[in-house]
Amino acid sequence: MSNVQIKRPERWSVPFSESMTEEDVEYVLQMPLFAEGMIDPEQFGKRISLAGILKNDASLLKCHQGEIIVREGEWGNSAFFLLSGSVSVAVQRGNDSLPAEILGRSNIRQKSFIDILKQLWNGHRQVESRDLEKYSAESPSSRTTKEGTRVYLQDISIALDLEKSATINAVDFFGEQSALGRIERTATVIAAGDCELLEIRWQGIRDMMSKAPWLKLQIESRFRMYGLQRFLQASPYFEHLLPTEDRTPEDVERRNALFQNVLDDADFRSYGSYDKVEKFTKLVESGTASNLVHEPLIAKEGDYLEGVYLIRSGVARVSHQAGHKHRTVSYLTPGQAFGVNEMIEGWKTSRHADLRYSLRAVGYVNVIFIPARNFEQAVLNELMAREQSHSTFPDHLSSKSSDEIGQIDSGLLEFLVERRFVNGTATMVIDLDRCTRCDDCVKACATTHDNNPRFLRHGPIYDKYMVANACMHCADPVCMIQCPTGAIHRSMQGGEVVINDTTCIGCSACANNCPYDAIRMVHIRDEQGDLIFPTASESGTSAPVSLTPLTKATKCDLCAEQITGPACQQACPHDALVRLNLGTSETAAEWFNR
Repeated sequence: MSNVQIKRPERWSVPFSESMTEEDVEYVLQMPLFAEGMIDPEQFGKRISLAGILKNDASLLKCHQGEIIVREGEWGNSAFFLLSGSVSVAVQRGNDSLPAEILGRSNIRQKSFIDILKQLWNGHRQVESRDLEKYSAESPSSRTTKEGTRVYLQDISIALDLEKSATINAVDFFGEQSALGRIERTATVIAAGDCELLEIRWQGIRDMMSKAPWLKLQIESRFRMYGLQRFLQASPYFEHLLPTEDRTPEDVERRNALFQNVLDDADFRSYGSYDKVEKFTKLVESGTASNLVHEPLIAKEGDYLEGVYLIRSGVARVSHQAGHKHRTVSYLTPGQAFGVNEMIEGWKTSRHADLRYSLRAVGYVNVIFIPARNFEQAVLNELMAREQSHSTFPDHLSSKSSDEIGQIDSGLLEFLVERRFVNGTATMVIDLDRCTRCDDCVKACATTHDNNPRFLRHGPIYDKYMVANACMHCADPVCMIQCPTGAIHRSMQGGEVVINDTTCIGCSACANNCPYDAIRMVHIRDEQGDLIFPTASESGTSAPVSLTPLTKATKCDLCAEQITGPACQQACPHDALVRLNLGTSETAAEWFNR
């Protein structure tokens, strides 16, 4: 076979926007945000300079009235600095939001039944073959700026009348919470007139925050103002404080005051490192995982109960001291609370309450701490006054906040939490007692993905259960943290963690960071089966730079285009394989105990 050569991708080989020019960078640097020292170019190093971030991690956008900039519900990976003009923010009210047709949304194109049948014989014969034309310089960028691709509201005033709207003026920024938290956009942003924006993917925002302390402080304070309020309003613990039509103005005012007190005294806390991805599998293999010294302590067993902890993002372990070791009692995922049972017990008996368990961060965790006095006044007193009894509480206080799951075998639970499988929203679990090793699951995956399977039927085993090396589509996907180009991201529609093959530079950051060995680096070939090598450097010689062929990252995409869902699960003839959301303990327990 002959050697096929293309230029080796580098850190900024694929910029965020191919339309960003050196002139644009100079223009942006003259804007008040940079020229007046708010973000000082001198604070940046030579390797990753501010000009380099603007050139490669940013895009200069000129928008017109009615243009949709951000859609509520999309998965964000970029933030926006408003350089001139203003934008309108349409905040969702109740269960209503702007219709999908108005927002210009398009669902992932699912294959028809005929397309699915064609997969049986239309796949490439060569392993991991690629169409080289998509890597050419003429390839479209990941974010197109052509007028024909933009979506506008025909009547912006009528559309915004359906929503609660706010206005953002220059110089300000928005979208940073979604970008840095890897969460869904919480509002739709529309250009209120002609405006100019600087869009920066989250890797660039992260680098800028490290050199501009004021920006980091501003982002944290804005979370208190916007993100924290929205999070608490969505929590079942405080839903009774929201205004409803059947309440008197006096009652609404009183409840608003209680909620405002909670909001004012709530404390946003982070545990673990945002940028550090710990290879906890090594801790498990070395036998040091069970002492939990590697997990930051959030609340300690036996300490005086000072308040309630609400998990905003990440996974937290609830454990009990057992001799010199710790026994995992349960795990908590976003929206769940720690300390509620003790709070209720102390409130009922009017006696001091201590924590029965410890709470630790499994990786990187954000929590909202609600002081005891606020929780008692806003939740316990209010709800109990409505129940007229000290023995009855709503379900979310008596069951969902319960510290003990008690439904999953303790050894299995320890296994799932220790290896952090509980982070998965679509974890592939195989019942080995039912599995006949027929490999129909792997064959179905290969058929669906052009004869290239995206998982291995192999993985850690506990008792009769195996967790396969397949992408779990984590609630907090740490694989995204160090991707230099943003090639690995959440899909706009379903939130699946997917990889843009065109913008992947083969750096292996995602594969190295994935704690579950679910991402594979593969050598790519052309359609004739020849390995693809990088071209020579800018010297212009025709000799290969190295004898190492180019690699790309591949992983499970949860068969987002398949109308039947994950092919692996559908193909199993013995109901031995399931894609399980381990963040929902009740659902997981039901499957394990079937």
